[in-house]
Amino acid sequence: MRLVLGSTAFASLLFATLLHAQSRPAETGEIDWRSAEAPRLENHVQLTFDDRFYKAGEAYFSPDDQRVIFQAVEQPPAGVEPDEFYGMYVADVVRAEGGRITGLENIVRLSPNGSANTCGWFHPTDPGQVLFASTIVAPSPGAPPGYDRRSGRYRWMFPPEMRIVRTEISPGSAGPRTLIEVAGDGSAYCAEGALDATGRHLVYCSLATGGGDLYIMDMKTGTTRSVVAAPGYDGGPFFSPDGKRICFRSDRQGNHLLQLFIGELAFDDDGAVVGLEREFQLTENGHVNWAPYWHPDGRHLVYATSEVGHRNYEVFIVDADPGGPGPTRYGTRRTRLTYAARADVLPTFSQDGRHMIWTSQRGESGRSQLWVAEFTLEAPR
Repeated sequence: MRLVLGSTAFASLLFATLLHAQSRPAETGEIDWRSAEAPRLENHVQLTFDDRFYKAGEAYFSPDDQRVIFQAVEQPPAGVEPDEFYGMYVADVVRAEGGRITGLENIVRLSPNGSANTCGWFHPTDPGQVLFASTIVAPSPGAPPGYDRRSGRYRWMFPPEMRIVRTEISPGSAGPRTLIEVAGDGSAYCAEGALDATGRHLVYCSLATGGGDLYIMDMKTGTTRSVVAAPGYDGGPFFSPDGKRICFRSDRQGNHLLQLFIGELAFDDDGAVVGLEREFQLTENGHVNWAPYWHPDGRHLVYATSEVGHRNYEVFIVDADPGGPGPTRYGTRRTRLTYAARADVLPTFSQDGRHMIWTSQRGESGRSQLWVAEFTLEAPR
């Protein structure tokens, strides 16, 4: 799950979505972001556009890097207000010779009309399945905000009807989708889910006990365990590529800021997660740090932060190296990756690490759309 800025549209759902900051003109003297972001990010391509989507964001690659799943709001007819909530979509990735991503095609909606949706994820071993969080029906009106920055620049809501579902995306599964409940029962917000690389463990956030806590469900046995239950809101978890750690963000200080954490998991003899062995804090500052995501090497995290300003969230990369060989490095070598005016958030990687896809407001409309660029982990000195 991730974040939203401004407007009520997706200020109603961050669980996975991102910032919908109010559009504003590009600032005078705006820097050349293509040059500033090179050589870490090059050959930028906008993937979603205003002719189809009023806004789009939070995309994740399939295990074979041939598709993406993302959330979006369709462009309404003239004179009609856009939908308040995001729908869930999948699309095929278009590539040029050599493998560089150049666009998306065959975009298909997965979620029911009128429902609120977020945090889509491909099943790692079953190419015909995806998971995402959905209210399935329209959420009840007046759902209270679950997280709201005091400045009012971003907030997101926690509809109690939100639960994690799965559905088919295999060829021939056209038409209305059957959504099968995986976690949550519609009585308390349950979202921000992600599977480990084996598909055995599902990590997610739930408000069943009142605060945002993290749980891991063993899909093999059906057992669910609480793994992070610190005071305040903990959310946005992802497994490391080897499945031995999770990253997440937390407001456990209760100051309406978010800090990044890593938890090293403990397992029983059958390989089931039983809790955390150790926890490490990667950021400790006066900013909102959120949407952490692992690089495929398992030794780095990208994330979005308000460090540059609440009107200009940017993407940074930081060490998340457990060591062996070499020393443990958690929270070191923090480096800025994006430089465009307005928000850049929700960064994720292709499985091969060659591309970073993220949500950006750098386009002409100033609204959130998907962008992708070729990524270089270590820039030349």
